[in-house]
Amino acid sequence: MKKLRIVFMGTPDFAVGILDTIYKSEYEIVGVITAPDKPAGRGQKVSTSAVKEYALANNLRLLQPTNLKNEEFLAELKGLEANLQVIVAFRMLPEVVWKMPELGTFNLHASLLPQYRGAAPINWAIINGETKTGVTTFFIDDKIDTGAIILKKETPISELETVGELHDRLMVLGSEAVLDTLSLIENEKATTTIQTESTDLRTAYKLNKDNCKIDWSKPGKEIYNQIRGLNPYPAAWTYFKDGENEWNVKLFEVEFIESKHNNEIGTLVASKKELHIYTVDGYLDIKSLQMPGKRKMETKQLLNGLVFSGEARAV
Repeated sequence: MKKLRIVFMGTPDFAVGILDTIYKSEYEIVGVITAPDKPAGRGQKVSTSAVKEYALANNLRLLQPTNLKNEEFLAELKGLEANLQVIVAFRMLPEVVWKMPELGTFNLHASLLPQYRGAAPINWAIINGETKTGVTTFFIDDKIDTGAIILKKETPISELETVGELHDRLMVLGSEAVLDTLSLIENEKATTTIQTESTDLRTAYKLNKDNCKIDWSKPGKEIYNQIRGLNPYPAAWTYFKDGENEWNVKLFEVEFIESKHNNEIGTLVASKKELHIYTVDGYLDIKSLQMPGKRKMETKQLLNGLVFSGEARAV
């Protein structure tokens, strides 16, 4: 049985859930590595990662390198004398880092690899209408999310589930997967499976303003999946146009109703409490949204103070 000395690398909330599970399971964590502090938001206030906050709160040794190939950092990392590195939602590692520990470096990825390699696997699984997903642990190699698989855990995705809800479930499932992986490595029972390559692999592209914008020419179910796959963050968005007025609007809770109609695609139809946007095969009933400079609100709150004309469109 190998006594593990673990270095953990990660940045966002998702990684904190896994780090917390390792820490509370009384494994020895000899160091935590996370992203450097950086200015964020309109005021450019310095922002720290969720993993840094956790590490400081629990008196864990913390490193925040700007360059993972820096000689001083590499010397400090080697000095921790870790024999295993665990990576969750971090950046690509140079070979000199992932090859350093005796027992290797494994990553937790929030998809059933080889599907959805990339930056945003939880979002894209929902956007693409998948009915199942999961988590995978694998030993890192020199490419992104291609290493030999240690284990997988699968879970269904409901038709109503948002990315926020799935994120939280996969964090729990991921914690279980990491503990199982640590146990296999600790007891020298870890076996691996080489990832298969095929032409039908889907990629979890990094999210940006362009791929979060709604294309109203798509079928209503695809738009619905895009909105829930980006809810609550970073949120699907569109423009509302009404005469000379134009707003950049984020959409959150919606319901798709399939129906035949004679409205143009993107037509906004509002009553005192409801707002519908028409698609090629029905309409979306908008439950909550966010107008520019405002907080997220229920649609009926917006309609208390804003009246749309018959010419209003989502574009």
